[in-house]
Amino acid sequence: MTTTLATLARWVDDVARLTRPDAIHWCDGSDAEARSLEAAMRESGDLIALNPDSHPGCHLHRSHPSDVARVEHLTFVCTTDADDAGPNNHWMAPADAHAKIDALFDGCMQGRTLYVVPYCMGPIDSPLSRCGVEISDSPYVVANMRLMTRMGAAALARIEREGTFVRGLHSTGELDPARRFIMHFPEELTIKSFGSGYGGNALLGKKCHALRIASHQARQEGWLAEHMLIVGIRNPAGVTRYIAAAFPSACGKTNLAMLIPPKAYRDAGWEVFTIGDDICWMQPGADGRLYAINPEAGYFGVAPGTSAKTNPNALAMLDRNAIFTNVGLTADGQPWWDGLPGVPAFDWQGRPYDPANGPAAHANARFTVSARQCPSWSPEAENPHGVPIDAIVFGGRRESLVPLVFEARDWTHGVLVGAGMASETTAAATGAVGVVRRDPMAMKPFCGYNFAEYFAHWLSFDRPGAKLPKIFHVNWFRKGDDGAFLWPGFGDNMRVLEWILARCAGTAGADRTPIGAVPRAQDLNLDGLALPPAALDVLLEVDADGWREEMHAVGAYLASFGARVPQRLLDEAARVAGALGTAAAPA
Repeated sequence: MTTTLATLARWVDDVARLTRPDAIHWCDGSDAEARSLEAAMRESGDLIALNPDSHPGCHLHRSHPSDVARVEHLTFVCTTDADDAGPNNHWMAPADAHAKIDALFDGCMQGRTLYVVPYCMGPIDSPLSRCGVEISDSPYVVANMRLMTRMGAAALARIEREGTFVRGLHSTGELDPARRFIMHFPEELTIKSFGSGYGGNALLGKKCHALRIASHQARQEGWLAEHMLIVGIRNPAGVTRYIAAAFPSACGKTNLAMLIPPKAYRDAGWEVFTIGDDICWMQPGADGRLYAINPEAGYFGVAPGTSAKTNPNALAMLDRNAIFTNVGLTADGQPWWDGLPGVPAFDWQGRPYDPANGPAAHANARFTVSARQCPSWSPEAENPHGVPIDAIVFGGRRESLVPLVFEARDWTHGVLVGAGMASETTAAATGAVGVVRRDPMAMKPFCGYNFAEYFAHWLSFDRPGAKLPKIFHVNWFRKGDDGAFLWPGFGDNMRVLEWILARCAGTAGADRTPIGAVPRAQDLNLDGLALPPAALDVLLEVDADGWREEMHAVGAYLASFGARVPQRLLDEAARVAGALGTAAAPA
């Protein structure tokens, strides 16, 4: 397989001259190709076959111990003007960045095969989808891209028809942390990644293309590329509505995407469908509504914390045709992490398991699997027109202050809620508890341009004829004086989603407060939930004093992005602050 597109053929030739591989392989995405690559990786030790009886078609990959996570401090957005990248990104001048990383690519594929990986982000025939080509010397990357994207001949055919694509060049190099960079060139629709084999740094269709480059494309073309799950909820009347939701890490994003409602809801006829668990592309339709696709075809999820209790749908899809990275291993060849039955025999580095060396599975151990294997997967994930979004939900981990749920006053207020969203850090992650870290729309590590202009882009969708989703904020993590969570979470989050959709339909009540509409106890379906009234009071309270401080902090955060912050957003922050009975937020 090769290509009829001259620009693609010329680029592959140029890269081959620079990297000097022993062979070039154009990936067609076929089953035969996948089996051949897997066999070669088993022989080289890059993959370990798992128990064929319990986990048929599954493999384990072990990363180099220095290469187990995204490297945000080595991730750059390279625009001509530094202000276009913004203070939310590390910046390097494009010419300097190309020179620095091309010097590392020089001759790096000698003794290796150069793989050309054409892929489509989104359904292959969707006008909302966008295509790319990743060149990599890692067969592990090829295997993962096959699961995570629509990869191969059909994608190449679309690229040849359209004549445009995002260019991604990747090499594992020597896996030397001192020679590791992930460079993004939004103005050139180009990504260059060197020195890492970890998914977030090496699977260039994922965060690099689908968020950092796509957010730039979306701004130019009038759509949104967001770090959001997409979930469908069918009520007992048979009507399905869709919600897009953004959460920072450790806030239950995948669990919400694959939610199983409480038994009483299931018995009444409620169903939940998964469209996507991580990335959402939204575009206005002819009717003024926002329509969303999940650009990914698979899940690249965190394994630790996934169990029959926390996410049975996720666990159910991991018993076949999956790739596990940096998990532990039982004596009979099954993957293992905390929360699973059994006992680990080997840790993620292949050593005999010893608790003195730490957990058997790395904290960022991953699974890669086709989305179609999820029991709650919906065929609407392949709808080329996308699904209509009724509500956008933001959320964070806040032990105090933020109510269980509230509804923004309008689109401008909703953008402010998203721009100011935050989570409190945990001791396990940072060594300090309760430090509020702002993460606008959960896009802090992923927005490919200046946040100030990103906020303006969001505001631009509020125009005549638009029928925009209502915007909400949730907080599953409110704690009581005893330090215990007040809300049960998991499947019971369905009770909050029901209120959200009822608000969209105009059938649920609420109290109007300065921060937005907050449900009263009688507005939530709490049947069968043993929740003390005092706990519910705390979950739904709005502390004016605390919110005055919060809005001051949000205003100061917005002001940190300088003169490009839209005045409309600053005015909205001042309006909310004023409604709370305080002076205007910083301008």
